[in-house]
Amino acid sequence: MGRFADLYHTCSEACGGKSGGKWRWTGRHAIYRGCFRAPENLTNILPAVLIHLNLTVEMCSGFCSKKVRKAHLCSPFMCTTAPRWVLELSRGAVMAPIRTRGQGQRMVVFNVYYMLVYMYSMHTRCTDRRFLPTKSKAFVALSSFPGAGNTWARHLIEHATGFYTGSYYFDGTLYNKGFKGEKDHWRSRRTICVKTHESGKKEIEMFDSAILLIRNPYKSLVAEFNRKCAGHLGYATDRNWKSKEWPEFVNSYASWWASHVLDWLKYGKNLLVVHYEDLKQALIPKLKEMVEFMNITVTEDRLLCVENNRDGNFKRSGPRPKAFEPFTTEMKDLINKYIATVDKALKARNFIGLPKEYLPR
Repeated sequence: MGRFADLYHTCSEACGGKSGGKWRWTGRHAIYRGCFRAPENLTNILPAVLIHLNLTVEMCSGFCSKKVRKAHLCSPFMCTTAPRWVLELSRGAVMAPIRTRGQGQRMVVFNVYYMLVYMYSMHTRCTDRRFLPTKSKAFVALSSFPGAGNTWARHLIEHATGFYTGSYYFDGTLYNKGFKGEKDHWRSRRTICVKTHESGKKEIEMFDSAILLIRNPYKSLVAEFNRKCAGHLGYATDRNWKSKEWPEFVNSYASWWASHVLDWLKYGKNLLVVHYEDLKQALIPKLKEMVEFMNITVTEDRLLCVENNRDGNFKRSGPRPKAFEPFTTEMKDLINKYIATVDKALKARNFIGLPKEYLPR
């Protein structure tokens, strides 16, 4: 590391008193800019260097992608403003014009782009998932009511850990989308956790522990009705909402939403309660909590994979139906009673109550 020392000496005066550099995120790629002292022999320090008077993102990404194919250079790295971490940029730094500052001292502005490189990395590292090398000691459930984000949570867990999640059911659509744990027997213990919507004493007590994912019942009911009518990625039609099927669905499924949580609170041996809304709001901290609950250490590289592919392949796309209120006053009264019951039960077990946004409606 000694030969890199000069490269990472911050040029405080030349950078206007600023030290280090910063990442700027732009969608699915990032740009890093920092100001550092240039060493005497720049090309020996950096294995891939491009110096051009009018450097563009396209030129940088094209140059870097060629290096990736030839020598696996230009790999993306997690960096902070701390100079010691900026060392990692040496594998793929792309240089801007060398400038003269102060008393003839040679300075250089680094512009590190890795739009194409990160896409390459996602293809080889972020999508790399496998079954557990040995059977898991703890049989962990990922339990939720239908429409509460279970598939999304599985996507996050798989990309954060690199291990497949299993399922109590088999969904060919999910299997074809990359959830290979769908075909593995749900009791094989080769997956990091097992998706289930089941409730009841027998179905719950077979698990050693469980992540209980809870979502606003209003949102869960709408999501599950959409899935039933139009699949994982579609929307129910106006005709569906106006049919007698919708009120029948609410009357049946609203009570299931409540009983599902109540049963897991009653019979679950070791529970981690996660609110869908909290996971959306604070994705990385909550995901870390979930993964640590399963006794898995998550790496920063894997978290970067999650950060740049939050939604996965199962976010509904296409034109969203016009805003409307599908719930009648009678439906709201029914659902609100269940919300109050579940909130009380959570607090009785010393868990945090339901998010305030669930009520009023």
